[in-house]
Amino acid sequence: IILGILQPGKGSVTFTKKNADGGRLLIGYVPQQIASFNAGFPSTVLELVRSGRFPNGKWFKRLTKKDHAHVEKALKSVEMWDYRHKRIGELSGGQKQRICLARMFATDPDILILDEPQTAMDKQSKIRFYDLLKHEAQVHNKAILMVTHDSEEMEAYVDKHIRLVRKEDVSWKCFSMDLC
Repeated sequence: IILGILQPGKGSVTFTKKNADGGRLLIGYVPQQIASFNAGFPSTVLELVRSGRFPNGKWFKRLTKKDHAHVEKALKSVEMWDYRHKRIGELSGGQKQRICLARMFATDPDILILDEPQTAMDKQSKIRFYDLLKHEAQVHNKAILMVTHDSEEMEAYVDKHIRLVRKEDVSWKCFSMDLC
């Protein structure tokens, strides 16, 4: 509903159209199970992440030095710069997840919406990822909404935590450390 893919059965979700700087609000999204890319996907890592720098409908514009620097920073932030010339199909599941995160970072969104982005990552990669998200929130003022099953693992990194629990034949219940 937040992404505009579904309509709510009741009520509504409203977003401001402008970010804190008065520009257009940009939402970055990384879906669940991104690691299932087709092994024959014809793009390199660099090409995929660069595609995040093209504004809506402007696929044929030339990227600027600033765009290239932003792509490099995004790939380095997820430790995938050394893999930039590899084909997507050659990567492990965790590496594919990280390049999709880099593509999202390359778009420089105001709000990051992540659906279990750390699923294919090992423990060390998860810790670096949580540190990166904390940096994005605290230093770059990004809002982050993340769905995860690893709530205990990330408690030290979040400032708000909502836990939803549902059992068979029972409605949703919300248990929260901070708010609901």
